[in-house]
Amino acid sequence: MTLQVIGAGLGRTGTLTLKTALEQLGFGPCHHMVEVFANPEQVPFWNRAALGEAVEWGELYGTYRATVDWPGCHFYAELAERYPEAKVILSLRDPERWYVSMSETILKSMGMMGFGEPGKIPEDHPMRFGGIIIPQKTFNYDFSKDNVIAAFERHLANVRSTIAPERLLEFEASQGWEPLCQFLGVPVPEEPFPRTNSREEFWEHVTKRREETGI
Repeated sequence: MTLQVIGAGLGRTGTLTLKTALEQLGFGPCHHMVEVFANPEQVPFWNRAALGEAVEWGELYGTYRATVDWPGCHFYAELAERYPEAKVILSLRDPERWYVSMSETILKSMGMMGFGEPGKIPEDHPMRFGGIIIPQKTFNYDFSKDNVIAAFERHLANVRSTIAPERLLEFEASQGWEPLCQFLGVPVPEEPFPRTNSREEFWEHVTKRREETGI
């Protein structure tokens, strides 16, 4: 099995909805942060990748057909090079609405895990990679609205300049099945397009993770 779809969009851009949709279309299993929570044996791999160590992507993605969300989206360029036949989807969202969603979910969760300030990531922390990739490398520990939105827009620009246009789909969940299916060359399902991972669902995942890991 090899990756056929690489999600380059940051978290809270409808990535769990996209995961669900891709799996319905036959591009499953699809990796997402919830896969790390469900498979903690993946954590050492992501820690190595986050620290910039050499990794073999097939070691982790050998059983996946697609990937979306963090941590994979941070490495979209490396994955696009490693899997040259894979198509890339850049999930989008209005920047203002995305910032509000990030502030009330992922950034708040990062703070709860002690990842809000430089030098506060213990080497033995079970989610160390998350503290490196998101607060440090994406936002440089500046969680002001202006900086967070600027980082979001910078990421979009980087994806657009890195991935060839014919290989890239810019996609919003509100567009439904048609552009996604056309891009992937598959029929449009009869089922409604999925909608998932509301803020309530996000905190359900966080609560479950904390109960299982203590973090």
